[in-house]
Amino acid sequence: MGPIEDMRTGNQTVTTHFLLLGFAFHGKMQLLFFTVISTMFLAILIGNSLIIVIAAIDPVLHTPMYYFLRNLALTEICYSLSIVPKMLAILLVEGKIISFTACALQLNCVILFVTCECFLLGVMAYDRQVAICHPLHYATIMNRARCFKMAFGSWLSGVPVALGFTTWLFTLPFCGRNAVDHFFCDVSPVLKLVCADTALFELLIFIAIVIIVMIPFSLIAISYLCIIHAILQIPSAVGQRRAFSTCAAHLVVVTLFYSTTGIIHLRPKSGLSSNMKKMVSLSYTVVTPMLNPIIYSLRNQEVKQSLRRCINKWLLKKQEIDSL
Repeated sequence: MGPIEDMRTGNQTVTTHFLLLGFAFHGKMQLLFFTVISTMFLAILIGNSLIIVIAAIDPVLHTPMYYFLRNLALTEICYSLSIVPKMLAILLVEGKIISFTACALQLNCVILFVTCECFLLGVMAYDRQVAICHPLHYATIMNRARCFKMAFGSWLSGVPVALGFTTWLFTLPFCGRNAVDHFFCDVSPVLKLVCADTALFELLIFIAIVIIVMIPFSLIAISYLCIIHAILQIPSAVGQRRAFSTCAAHLVVVTLFYSTTGIIHLRPKSGLSSNMKKMVSLSYTVVTPMLNPIIYSLRNQEVKQSLRRCINKWLLKKQEIDSL
């Protein structure tokens, strides 16, 4: 197996490492791709960290909407950190080897954070529905205790699924096969290496994915139907635009997330080529987390004004320190 080491127990070969094949780029194209992904990764960390910091320190943004946005930003950071550094290592130094434990941990994190993001997007849609449809009762319905429970529930929702399926998958026999045709350890490419009957596993994980996707998606769909109905009751066009603008950013993020993850996870045996699946996966592992803070900041005057206030305060403090 070249540099990949295996242990043999009796007549059975036990896989101890996997080989992430990544993208088939070489030479200048590989360096260019590394530079682009590195820049986008840096943008993910800076953009989402700014959202978390600004929403935490500015009292104007101490509302349920920005509380959930902070959680979403944290999810994006954690999700990207679990995938992108290893992808960059593959591109830069051909560090394609990943240990059995690291591969299992990476898959566990992927399932956990994707599930969390699904439910957070559903919760954020419900928050917008309450704000637009029941503005007088918004503060009572979306109180601090309820917001905490909803955010905590979103984080917790992926734990049993991630632990259960990861443990199950990595206790199946791999028989020495270890070349994962992907840039990270995802369910479908790892499952292809298993040399046992995986029909039950595939059925149950498909059911789990449908449930994980459809529960938040149903909540989002119902919320937006209520929002559209409420907006249409507003007599003025200006009022309608103002009401819709408060949820436009969320709607764009939902569309980006579901349009990319759905292609890969709801159609695992689709006719897409391996390279095309990798590019689609790249869109929701790197592109979407990078765009989310941009979308929320560009579409939201409150975030822009808050950022200006924070910068002005920092500059003022710097001038005070320099004058001493």
